[in-house]
Amino acid sequence: MQIVSAADFSRRMRALGPFEARPHLAVAVSGGADSMALLLLAHRWARAGHGKVTALTVDHGLRMGSAAEARQVARWCRARGIAHVTLRWAGAKPATGIQAAARAARYRILEDWCARRCVLHLLVAHHADDQAETVALRRERGSGADGLAGMSAIVETPRLRILRPLLGVPKARLAATLRRAGQGWIEDPSNRDAKFARARLRAGPGRRAKPQPGRAAREGKVAAILASAWVHPVGWAEADATAIAAAGVDLGRRALSRLLMCVGGTSYPPATEKLDRLFAALTEGRLTAARTLAFCRISERSGRLVVERELGRANPARSVVQPLVPARFSAV
Repeated sequence: MQIVSAADFSRRMRALGPFEARPHLAVAVSGGADSMALLLLAHRWARAGHGKVTALTVDHGLRMGSAAEARQVARWCRARGIAHVTLRWAGAKPATGIQAAARAARYRILEDWCARRCVLHLLVAHHADDQAETVALRRERGSGADGLAGMSAIVETPRLRILRPLLGVPKARLAATLRRAGQGWIEDPSNRDAKFARARLRAGPGRRAKPQPGRAAREGKVAAILASAWVHPVGWAEADATAIAAAGVDLGRRALSRLLMCVGGTSYPPATEKLDRLFAALTEGRLTAARTLAFCRISERSGRLVVERELGRANPARSVVQPLVPARFSAV
């Protein structure tokens, strides 16, 4: 099996740039084969550019062995001269939806660490197999075109850039890379737990879905629709209501969703059914009274769509207005 060479990884990183001089990269490392391979590759790449990496391991405290696994990762990093930090998810854990809650907590904890230390780039180890599984799961859930486009290699947040340089690399190549380097890894038992949808998908038969293209083109069209939008940092925005309505259902809804996410400070679009009703009211001239959705109050005034942060309902996790049209946007 072909390994991921230094030249291959460098080419993949160039596609995700630009990077600062002497870059400091944070790498999310669970100890699994994917993240350990990413760590070794990123460490070699950063050193070549006179930079450095810090390995970040989040101990969710959900399994008895999680603390021991974090210590093992720390030992591996110490042996290779790589800085390592263990971060912990403190507090009560939810009784349901534990994987989604753990994923959200993990990103929040990682982003907080990076923001406190002015680290601009966080690398995560999603690979080609993960991408195929994500698309298959989203298809089962009835996701639209954006969901079926899969994960983005670049996610720009208000505080940093989340990068996935291995999205086009099969998992088998990452394991081969570790074997060539003489590096062990940890097998996560939750990957085989049938309680979780992703584990059931891995165990089941059938071909995995491939990502669909076209997201970048759609994002460019949405950006053009919102080019004249005006966003005030205290928590409100306005845009050309006629332009959004005339853009058609697909692009118009996306533009409207982006406005709501921007002002409401949310990471995910509003519920499809509610967004459909709001867009229909706008296009049919029925937005005569203000409506609320996604922590926002929406109204139309003299041909301008006004979106205000709903008083007392702003997303507590987001204290500032989010970017309206990031260069390359995707939910994590």
